[in-house]
Amino acid sequence: MTSDRSRSEIERTLRRYGASGFAYSWEEAGARIMFRIGDRTIRFTMDLPQIEEFGHTPTGKVRAPAVARVALEQAERQRWRALALVIKAKLEAVTSGITTIEDEFLAWTVLSDGSTVSERIQGQLESGGALQLGSGL
Repeated sequence: MTSDRSRSEIERTLRRYGASGFAYSWEEAGARIMFRIGDRTIRFTMDLPQIEEFGHTPTGKVRAPAVARVALEQAERQRWRALALVIKAKLEAVTSGITTIEDEFLAWTVLSDGSTVSERIQGQLESGGALQLGSGL
């Protein structure tokens, strides 16, 4: 399966579960998908493997460039396939009444400033900010 097939599967899945928009972009280091579902915009950003990671075998032997390229393409396909499966599983859980769109996609929900909830909270955590937990635990 090519990466293109997984991206197409993501788009088909989103349509089937009621998304009203879909966008995809890439640059050398990563890829991004965005979609609109309900009144939420969701953005997944994922790092893509780099050719340098495949120059050697796990035992340290040098790989031929063509072999490294095949390994890179396989790793890219695996990442896209995993993303397709995650999105499909989350949407199926929502449809089945197990959870909600908000709970399943909260970390990737785009805020008014263009950041995601995850990006905003990660910044607070990394700067030593403490998150307050309610006493209802």
